[in-house]
Amino acid sequence: MADTKALRSRIKSVDSTLHLTKAMGLVASSKLRRANDAMLKGRQYSAAVRDVIARLTESRECQKSAYMRTSEGDYHSRRRIIVIAGDRGLAGGYNANIFRLAAQYDGAQFIPIGKRACDRYRPGTYDPKLDSSEHYSLDSASALARQLCADFVDGAYDRLGIISTRYISMLSQEAVIEWLLPLTRDEKAVSHTGSIIFEPDEVSILNAVVPEYIAGILVGAVRESFASEVAARRCAMDSAGKNAEEMIMNLQLEYNRARQGAITQEITEIVAGSGS
Repeated sequence: MADTKALRSRIKSVDSTLHLTKAMGLVASSKLRRANDAMLKGRQYSAAVRDVIARLTESRECQKSAYMRTSEGDYHSRRRIIVIAGDRGLAGGYNANIFRLAAQYDGAQFIPIGKRACDRYRPGTYDPKLDSSEHYSLDSASALARQLCADFVDGAYDRLGIISTRYISMLSQEAVIEWLLPLTRDEKAVSHTGSIIFEPDEVSILNAVVPEYIAGILVGAVRESFASEVAARRCAMDSAGKNAEEMIMNLQLEYNRARQGAITQEITEIVAGSGS
């Protein structure tokens, strides 16, 4: 027969966990709206800088830019990949999915953003203070983008990518990788440059815009990843709360049966004692 004292202790422990998961779920809910607003603004900014780059790379003159240089070697040999993970755990498979995707690019130099990523990867020559995805600013992104662009132009590496989480819905997020450098020209794109006059020239403008492009994409990815993290944490806490409630119900039933059994046994012993 189950020990009623042990069952009471377990019920109390699970109930404490239930209160904790509810509190964390409420915190995630309060952050989710702000995170979604920031994500939407980040998407708009990213779309704007992508459009500028697309228009510039349509020009054949821009093929002369160092940012459109293609390596004659294997792209796999010298890759740098920005990895955006969360600052905390208890977010379901959010961080695990990011690291699982990053593991497919063994040999690349990883540049971490977020405390969990910083714990896993060394930032190398880049800013070691990239430890918060929640509070990552455009200034930080711009500084990193300028350094990455300078290294690319100097030939320090051949390909730049970014691993982040795409927000699909409250219940669905996906770890993805996007390659940012070298720039590529979309041969199928409809030309917009015929009516545009660039001063001083397309190549100079492209070279000036690329660091801002990288920074814009980075900020957008960080904001979308944070919104995904908050959504994943809220779903994880909701699921944990439901599991805790179910466990408490089962433990309470077991406790009631054990208590009833103990009472029945005590009555039986009293009756047996009085009969003797």
